[in-house]
Amino acid sequence: MSQLKPADTQDHKIDSLLGELGELIRQARQKVLRAVDTIQVQTCWQIGRHIVEFEQQGAQRAGYGKKLIGLLAKDLSGQFGKGFDETNLWKMRLFYQKFPIRDALRPELSWTHYRRLLRVESEKARLWYMNECADLNWSSRALDRQILTLYYERLLMSPEKAEVVEEATTNIDAMKCNPREFIRDPVMLEFLGLPSAGKVRESGLEQALIDHLQSFLLELGKGFSFVARQQRISTDGVDLYIDLVFYNYLLKCFVIIDLKRGKLSARDVGQMDMYVRMYDELKRSEGDKPTVGIILSAESNDSVARYSMLKGNEQLFASSYKTILPSEEELRAELNREQALIEERMLIQSSE
Repeated sequence: MSQLKPADTQDHKIDSLLGELGELIRQARQKVLRAVDTIQVQTCWQIGRHIVEFEQQGAQRAGYGKKLIGLLAKDLSGQFGKGFDETNLWKMRLFYQKFPIRDALRPELSWTHYRRLLRVESEKARLWYMNECADLNWSSRALDRQILTLYYERLLMSPEKAEVVEEATTNIDAMKCNPREFIRDPVMLEFLGLPSAGKVRESGLEQALIDHLQSFLLELGKGFSFVARQQRISTDGVDLYIDLVFYNYLLKCFVIIDLKRGKLSARDVGQMDMYVRMYDELKRSEGDKPTVGIILSAESNDSVARYSMLKGNEQLFASSYKTILPSEEELRAELNREQALIEERMLIQSSE
């Protein structure tokens, strides 16, 4: 029987030590992420409870009414950042109303998970998604996909439930969540009052335009569901960032948006074509239709909007996508209108 040489024995001990230390660090990181998740969820629920109880005590009759959230948001967002703006306070209020029993909340889920769950109208479906998500350790992106593809409803209706489960499991297996993605989560960063770690530099005007575009598309009422902001996609060791990503559940496709400042160039158009191709390869799952890209150029005199799809999908765009998506003219007009308003506000602020 061969014996380990002294050097081999030492190397084996070092490898063992490295393994133990690595596991210790992984467990510590997971505990930190879970602790932040839990605190954020509990805080959002408590904020929602305080708002609802204040309203129920007669605040609306006292003249606050719908102005209450705006009044609170103005002060809280000024002190603690965008995570407590009007939109988020409305979500916290709704969170308490949809999940009134705090002890029934699943501690495995983050605030991003619960924001996804708020979109589910049916209480039975909402609770089912919550428990299934916690039991199976779905990422927020996986939960979003299950909701968008009506997983719960299909399970109820299908006589072949095993096939539905297998299809869903296959689709989410590729959606592995890691700490790097968690730290880049804009919802978490907003709550903590931190800047986005992976965010490319944007001027105040660019940031405000992206804010408006996100709200504009969601308010169209044409099937847009927000997926991500400044989403990172990687190729050949290079990180690229897409300004806005939506999923349109009427078209069953991803819609990615990139905002450029200045005159639109051929290089910008080529970059968006590359984004569309990469997104199709990396993010599109079975059942999804081809990804569509929107490139917007916020020029000083006149904005430009252009759609981008992979070659061969032109007929699909003309017959199906154009019936749901806003036209290039509508996007250009909205961008021009909002840009003028933002620049006017900036001018007023700078003169004060």
